This record gives sequence, structure tokens and C-alpha cells, in this order.
Amino acid sequence: MPVVRDLRVLLRLRNFRRLLVVRLLSQSADGVYQVALAAHVVFSPEKQTSAGAIASAMAVLLLPYSLIGPFAGVFLDRWPRRQVFLYGNLLRTALACCTALLILGTAPDWLFYASALCVTAVNRFVLAGLSAALPRVVDEDRLVVANSLSPTAGTLAATAGGGLAFAVRLVAADSDAAVVLLGAGLYLASALASLSLATDLLGPDPGGPRLLLRDALATTARGLLDGLRHLAERKDAARALAAITVIRFCYGALTVMVLMLCRYAWSDSNSGGLALLGLAVGFSGAGFFAAALLTPWAVGWLGRLRWIAACAAAAALLEPALGLWFRPGPMLVAAFVLGAVTQGAKIATDTVVQASVDDSYRGRIFSLYDVLFNVAFVGAAAAAALILPPDGESAAVVIGVAALYTIVAVTMFRWSRVAGAPL
Repeated sequence: MPVVRDLRVLLRLRNFRRLLVVRLLSQSADGVYQVALAAHVVFSPEKQTSAGAIASAMAVLLLPYSLIGPFAGVFLDRWPRRQVFLYGNLLRTALACCTALLILGTAPDWLFYASALCVTAVNRFVLAGLSAALPRVVDEDRLVVANSLSPTAGTLAATAGGGLAFAVRLVAADSDAAVVLLGAGLYLASALASLSLATDLLGPDPGGPRLLLRDALATTARGLLDGLRHLAERKDAARALAAITVIRFCYGALTVMVLMLCRYAWSDSNSGGLALLGLAVGFSGAGFFAAALLTPWAVGWLGRLRWIAACAAAAALLEPALGLWFRPGPMLVAAFVLGAVTQGAKIATDTVVQASVDDSYRGRIFSLYDVLFNVAFVGAAAAAALILPPDGESAAVVIGVAALYTIVAVTMFRWSRVAGAPL
């Protein structure tokens, strides 16, 4: 199979493998840390969590550091990206240890959220840097396959990290602090793995100004405007980003619904609800893996924009057919389907952005990409909180999400026809 052959070629590239190891360790740590947060915030026996509380937690954790996204882009276009991976993961190691201490000391919620906010804020630099650095270790002809393997493998690593966190939580008598310390160890391993890459290998290109912190902060607004102008000139990238933002909104709304269903409707115990959530995450991760195998072939056949349209159309048809039952079995199948179509659309979007945007702008564009992701997710959580009943069963959310998927599918298909040929 051509996809398998290309994957073998990619894995023979030494620097690609090394960058992939950095991603796998970093995102597995993210999975561990996120499960610890979910368990502590949503599934603690002493807390009666509501959809509004989940939305508030997401807003506290995501919206403030979304403001860091544009700043991260300016830095990523000026700092050696390898150093971002090294120092960013070392910093997250220390911050995760602080989070564990706060859990053990029964600190107030605001202090716990502040600590978690710092960990996830650094994450913006690392994830945006990984996407921006990928074209530096593979050629453009294999960029679609690289985008299938690398981010999807990272997502699977996060899923595996989440599964490991569940196991540790059972062995360590439901100790969220022990899970957080496991994540800290994985962050440290990712930092050490980045040392195998040359400092100047991952860009940005030399010749641009190496601004100090105060100078970078002073020119952030101008850099953002330049990035937005560059994006406006790259219509394919702008259209793909608009589509994936709506798809992310849909995924966020359904995530809150599944959290509430696991917490109240599907189980009589917190441990049982958390186990069901783990199954849903696992099925979604299997969908990500399926997308990694299918997307390179589908993009070659349909083109990138039409593949995004096809993913949205599949979700529009299957999400209500499976979700309106509000039962664990059909919902787990829906988790697989939505994982596949969401990741398939994201792989295509990543490739469109990387192929359309100049290297000197990639850091800024991918940081804006992250901001759109986070704002869409938090906005979806807030919208779901206004609609969802206490047990999470809401036909209005399921049907509304299906309508949004339909709009994306029709719009992207029209845009692909305007372009004239599959892109």
C-alpha cells in the first residue's frame, strides 16, 4: 500500500523519528495530566459537578492562555524551536510537581486552577512549535502522510497516557497527586528527548531579527497583523481554519454532554463514570488512528477541502443516528466516528496551512490556529451548559451539532468547486 510505504520512508528519517519521540512523550504527559484534572474537578465524590461548572473550569483553563497564543507565535518565529521543546517541558515538569503538592495540601480551587493554567499555557508553545517544525524534517511530497502520522500518533499517545493515568489512579487508591507526578516524569522525558535534535535544525530560518523578550512583546500586535494579512492572502488556509473551528465547536459541545452522561446518567458511582469516560476516550482515539490511515488516500482522491467536507458530512449523518439513543453502546460508536472525522479534517487542515503559509509565518499562524481551537471549545462548553439538563441527555444539543456539521459540509464543498479542482 502507498500509505504504508510512505510511513516506512518517514520512519527511516532520523530527525523525523526524533521529533516524533518528543511529541509522543509530551502528549502522553498531557493525557496523564488531563485525566488527573478531570478526575479532580468532575469526578471527585465530594463535588456535585454541573455542566456550568465544567464550562467554568474549561474557561479558566483555556481562555486566559488563549491570549498567550499570539505571543507564542512571535516567539516561535524568532527562537530556536528545539529550545522551546527543551525549556518548555522542563518548566512543565516543575509546574506539574507544584500541582501535585496543591492536591495533597487541599489548596483552594483558585490556586489549583492557577497552577493548571500555567502548565497548559506552556503547552501552547510546545504544540504550536511541533506543528511549525514538522516541514523542517520531511519533504513537501510526504507532508500529508507526516501530518497523518505525527499529530495522530501524538493524540494516540495522549489517549494511552490517559489510560495509564486510570491504572495508576486505581493502584494508588484514587490519588490524583500520584497521577500528576507521573505526568511530570513524562514531561521531563520529553525535555531530555529534545536534546537529540540539533539546536538550529527545526527553524525558524536564519536572517530574521532575534528579538529580546521586551522587543518581542512590543511588536506582538504588528506581528499578529502581518500574520493575519498573510493568512488573508492564503484563502485555502483561511477556509480550512474556519471549517475546523466549527468542527471543534461541535466536538466541544458533545464532550461536555458525554462528561455529564458519564457522571450522572450512565453510572451510580464516580469510579464507574470515570471508567466509561475512559472507554469513550479510547474509542475516540481509535477513530484518530483510523483517520491517520484513511486520510492520505482520501486526500489524494478528493483533495484537501473536499475531504474536510466529506468528514463533516459523515458526522452530520451519523452523529444524530447514534447520539439520540443516549446509551453507552451507540455513544461509544459515535465517539469512534467523531474521532475519525474530526482528526481527518484536522490532518487536512494542518496540511493546507503548512503548504500555503510561508515558513517565517508558520509559528504565528499555528498559534492563531490554537487560539481558534480553544475559544471554539470553551464557547461550545458554555453553549452546552445553557442547554444541557442535569443528566446530560439533550436532543437539542445533538440536533444542533448535526446542523453545524451540515453547514460545514455544504460550505466546504462549494469552496472546493470555486477553487476549480481538488486541492
